[in-house]
Amino acid sequence: MEDTILFGLTFPQLEDLALKILVPAFILYMIFIIANLAWKSKAGKYGAMWLFLALGVGFIGFVAKALIQYMLGIE
Repeated sequence: MEDTILFGLTFPQLEDLALKILVPAFILYMIFIIANLAWKSKAGKYGAMWLFLALGVGFIGFVAKALIQYMLGIE
């Protein structure tokens, strides 16, 4: 069976592209949202640290997984 082509890419290629580009872009956007929330609420340094820690835990695992794969040479 021939792979379906979407935007000139097969589905596995499109999935790999989304994982490597779109998810990190979404993480950067989430960091911007957390920083904006800390700034507008006048949380201060200590409050901003807790906001980033509490709200940023969700993507720490994704970043850690990528670093571990890079360090072990797994792709």
